[in-house]
Amino acid sequence: MTDKTNIKVDDNTKLDINIKWFIQIITFTLSLAWGYFELKHEIDELKMNNVKNDEYIRLNSEFRIKWPLGQLGSLPADAEQNLRLNYIDKDLIKINEIIEELQYKSIKRDALDSASNLNISDGRNSNN
Repeated sequence: MTDKTNIKVDDNTKLDINIKWFIQIITFTLSLAWGYFELKHEIDELKMNNVKNDEYIRLNSEFRIKWPLGQLGSLPADAEQNLRLNYIDKDLIKINEIIEELQYKSIKRDALDSASNLNISDGRNSNN
């Protein structure tokens, strides 16, 4: 029998291996490398999504605080609504002025009617 305990590995070492086993070892090694890079890609993608989500949360928090305070401007619909409200306010002011004028005229007319009724009644009393 030959002595297998004294094996020297150098540039001239020969290795007898079955081609089937060699292909399986290569395939296994390539699939391990492919799996590693897939996992690394997935981890990197999750890290990037985490960074994006943190930024979205920060921006949403900023929006949630600044929007009600009016620090981010207003929507075009809000501007149109504000314009309409300004016109309605002007119309209400005019209507209130008209109402006050009519109330004043009504009070004045009632006062004149009372005074004329007094004059008429005084005139009838003085004629008697």
